[in-house]
Amino acid sequence: MNMKKIALTLCLAFAAFIGTQAQNVCYIDTEEILATVPDYQKVQDQLNKLADTYRTTIETDLEAVDKLYKDYQSKKANLSASERQRLEEEIISKEKAVKTKQSTYFGEDGVMATKSEELLAPIKEKLQKAIDAVAYQYNCSMIIDLAITTGIVYRDDRYDLTDEVIQYLKK
Repeated sequence: MNMKKIALTLCLAFAAFIGTQAQNVCYIDTEEILATVPDYQKVQDQLNKLADTYRTTIETDLEAVDKLYKDYQSKKANLSASERQRLEEEIISKEKAVKTKQSTYFGEDGVMATKSEELLAPIKEKLQKAIDAVAYQYNCSMIIDLAITTGIVYRDDRYDLTDEVIQYLKK
């Protein structure tokens, strides 16, 4: 009975060892790859221009609220209680409107996120297709992206497939 347990344990350990030897873990750097894709740079420029436009709009609105607040502060002493309350509510309402606009533009489901997803989706699909093809070609069981992975303390350049993915994308 003891010999059977020992034999079974040795077989399982051997199988696990063989299994780990068959795995090929490689890595890429998507930042480096995307830097070589002209369409990606065009999309980034387009998104940056759009974000600048929205930022300018929000800054203009904030300046208008700030001016309204400063005017209120300078006239506050001469205003009736009801007039003060009306102006305070107007200022608060305009501040909320600016925050809502900011969320609409830059929020998690905002215009920028939607536009970014829309414009980057075709590029991401091409990149994923290239990664899949290179992974298959090099028999990789896993590919790690250095651009988003923290804590890598050692890497062997023999397993860097960044250039291969770039070459695939250029086909």
